[in-house]
Amino acid sequence: MNSLWEKIIIQTILKKPKKGGKEKVYSKYELAKGYREFVILAKRNSKDFFLITIGIFSASFGFKGFLLTNHFIDGGATGISLLISFLTKIPLYMLIIAVNIPFIILGYKVMGKAFAIKTALAITGLSFCLATVTFPNVTNDNLLVAIFGGFFLGAGIGLSVRGGAVIDGTEVLAIFLSRKLGTTIGDIIVVINVIIFSTAAYFLGIEVAMYSMITYLAASKTLDFLVEGIDEYIGVTIVSSKSNEIRQMIIEVMGRGVTVYSGKRGYGKRGETKEVEIIYTVITRLELNKLNTEIEKIEPTAFVVMNSIKDTKGGMIKKRPLKH
Repeated sequence: MNSLWEKIIIQTILKKPKKGGKEKVYSKYELAKGYREFVILAKRNSKDFFLITIGIFSASFGFKGFLLTNHFIDGGATGISLLISFLTKIPLYMLIIAVNIPFIILGYKVMGKAFAIKTALAITGLSFCLATVTFPNVTNDNLLVAIFGGFFLGAGIGLSVRGGAVIDGTEVLAIFLSRKLGTTIGDIIVVINVIIFSTAAYFLGIEVAMYSMITYLAASKTLDFLVEGIDEYIGVTIVSSKSNEIRQMIIEVMGRGVTVYSGKRGYGKRGETKEVEIIYTVITRLELNKLNTEIEKIEPTAFVVMNSIKDTKGGMIKKRPLKH
């Protein structure tokens, strides 16, 4: 391996401390493993950057091409930003950052440093795009504005979630409050949006508030579609020859509990069986990107099955902080 690559791998991936004041000498196997992990992270981060960038432009188009000129709002932090912008004439690009700062700080505490950094960069990118990029006003038809404005805004939020970040911090707040209050994330989001739309009805009128609800429904359905129908919680079943390493990763890196089943794996033409440990864990949808990356580092060919879970009770899912 090229000496430059070796230095990059040691500094970015291996990062092991010096022993006795001397640089540790890594074996070819350790360097090769570090290189493979570096490639996985580079691919994942490139994909995340692409998804978040497309999400930023989609959300900006929803804002400037539909919602802003027609005074419609959405739910969540974006809805709060739009409502304040209409009432005070403060530019939306400034409010997007100001309103989301508390959610970014909360995201750091709830989701971890990496998530908070990604989210801060995504929200900053959205603000910059709103301030500098010009989009045409597509239509003034109220129904089309509500539906398509919500569609592009929801697509932007959904693509950002797929990239491991959010451009609307309400979901982070909902996760935090659900743990504190013992309620579902969905219930928290409903309460927040009832307050937002009630305020909109008072200041902007009942008709605008009703169209804004259509915007929110279109955005939320688009978001759900783009994250492949994933609900608040995801049940993950993993069958792997390196089950012990994956189990340790879920506990130590993800900060999640696991259930281990003893099973048999069938393969080949004659159906030979082999004893195997089957791992089951429950995560939130915002952790899915991180879990897939960590599993790929350990065993890319691991068999992983994911299914939506409406809600959970007990265990560690609402008690332990999410680690990145």
